[in-house]
Amino acid sequence: MNGECLCGAVTFEIDGALPNLYQCHCSLCRKVTGSTANAATFVDQGHFHWVTGQDNITSFQKATGYRSDFCRTCGSPVPNPLRSTNLVWVPAGLLAGDVESSVAVHLHVDSSARWARDMKSCTRYEAGPDSLDSLNQALQWT
Repeated sequence: MNGECLCGAVTFEIDGALPNLYQCHCSLCRKVTGSTANAATFVDQGHFHWVTGQDNITSFQKATGYRSDFCRTCGSPVPNPLRSTNLVWVPAGLLAGDVESSVAVHLHVDSSARWARDMKSCTRYEAGPDSLDSLNQALQWT
């Protein structure tokens, strides 16, 4: 399994089967992704290998230990070691090709954003909308 950041400067590979994924809905994960949740998994360090761009990674760490590594060119979150374990945290959105793993666990759902809790009732497009106007119409209050 291969993965890369948005600009392609940071690339990595994972040997062996990929574990299932989790989604974390805490406020920190929402902030780091700008989305409803952070989808990720953990892999053993022995199965994780940097291919390119390790020198293009910048880290941010809170006093609590929360850490976010990201590509300094495009800002994509990138894998990082999980504290003092033998695991590497891997953001699922960076993985290339067909990922056969699925989300098996949702974390911190009690602190999920209110706007993200009722996604089943929203308008859904299989691809993007036909135009910016049609998207804007779908966003309007009904």
